Amino acid sequence: MAVWKQLVLCLLVLFGGVLLWIGFAPGSRETLARWGLELPAFAAIAPTSDNAEAGRPNNRGGGSGDRAAAVVAYPATRGTINDRLSAIGTGEALRSVAVMPFVSGRIVEVRVRSGDRITAGDVIANLDADVERIAVDRARIALENAQAALDRTTALLNSRTVTAVAQTEAKLAVENARLELAQAELTLERRSIVAPINGVVGILPVEVGDYVTSQTQIVTLDDRSELVIDFWAPERFANAIEVGAPISATSVARPGQTFTGEVSALDNRLDAASRTLRVQAQVDNSNDTLRAGMSFQVQMGFPGDTYPSVNPLAIQWSTEGSFVWLVNDGKAERMPVRIVQRNTDSVLVEADIPDGRQVVTEGVHSLREGAAVRIANAPQPQPVATTDVQGSAQ
Repeated sequence: MAVWKQLVLCLLVLFGGVLLWIGFAPGSRETLARWGLELPAFAAIAPTSDNAEAGRPNNRGGGSGDRAAAVVAYPATRGTINDRLSAIGTGEALRSVAVMPFVSGRIVEVRVRSGDRITAGDVIANLDADVERIAVDRARIALENAQAALDRTTALLNSRTVTAVAQTEAKLAVENARLELAQAELTLERRSIVAPINGVVGILPVEVGDYVTSQTQIVTLDDRSELVIDFWAPERFANAIEVGAPISATSVARPGQTFTGEVSALDNRLDAASRTLRVQAQVDNSNDTLRAGMSFQVQMGFPGDTYPSVNPLAIQWSTEGSFVWLVNDGKAERMPVRIVQRNTDSVLVEADIPDGRQVVTEGVHSLREGAAVRIANAPQPQPVATTDVQGSAQ
C-alpha cells in the first residue's frame, strides 16, 4: 500500500477514535473546554446521545421536544462509622494472690479446702514450730530476769549502793530482752501461713507432710467481688475511650445474660505490633456468677462520625478522582467525593451532599454538567377517580 494511503487510513482511525471519545467518555467535553476547543464544532460531527434522542420520537411519555436524559436515582442518606467498638476480652479477678510462706518448713496442718471463702488474716496452713516455741519461752525468761535485775538496781540506787551507770545498763538489758522476745514471737508467727486478702481458695497443690520453702506456692486466692475484663481496642478508638466510660459484656458461657460495667484503666501506650490499646473494665460480680479466665464479647458505644451514604453504583471515576452525579432542580450536577468506607450496600463519602438529594446510579454516561435530567424511577402521580352523578328532575 502506498505511503499516502497509509497516512490517510491512520488519520481516519484517529479521527474516529476522537469521535468515540467525545461521544461516550464521561468528562470529555469538560476536557475539551479546558483545552480551549469549542464543543459545538465537534457536536456537529458527532452528535451526543441527547441530540440523537432529540431527532427520535420519545416513547417514554414525553413529547418529541423533550431533551431530558432519563436516569435512575436514589436519595442520599446518612451513615455513621466508628460509633461502636466490639472486642474479645478475658476476665480476671479483681485481686489475685499466690500465697507463699515466709520461711521453709514442713506442713503439719492445712485449715482450708478448695472453694472456701476466707478473709484477710485467716490461717491457711501451719508449719512445724517446736524450735520457735522454745525460742519464745527462752526470750520470755530472759526478759523476766532482766526486769528483775533492773528492779534490784533501782532499789540499790535509792540507798546509794550502786551508781546510776549500773541502772542505765540494767535498763538497756531489759530493752534488749524485750526485742529478743518480739523477734522470737515474729519467727513463731511466720510458721503460720495466713491469707493476705479476702478471697476464694483455689486448688491446693500441697498436703500435710510436704516440705515447703519460701518459693513454694501454697494456694491461690481470688477476690471475685468484681471481675476485670482485659481487652484491646483499635487505634482509631484511642482518643475516644476514657476511664469511667460504660461498657457492656456478654460471656460465652452465659450467652443470654449481659453484664454492665465501666472502664477502670487505660494503658499509656499502644502496642506497636498490633496498633491496639490495652483497656481494662470492671463489672460487678457480687452474685459470683463469673470466673477468672472467662472470655467476653465487649461492646462500647461512641458518637461516631457521620457522612453521606450513596449507592455503590453512583461512584464514578475520572482523571481527577471519584465523583457522583446529583439531580439538583431537574439538572445534573457533578460532585467530587472522597470515599471514606465501602460497604456491601452503600458507600460513605466525604462531600457536601444534602440529606435526601437524588444521586444518579444508572444513566450516568448520558449526563453533562447542567443538563436536564428526568428521574425514570420517580413515583408517578395516581389519577384521581371521578364519579358521574346523574339526577332526575320531576
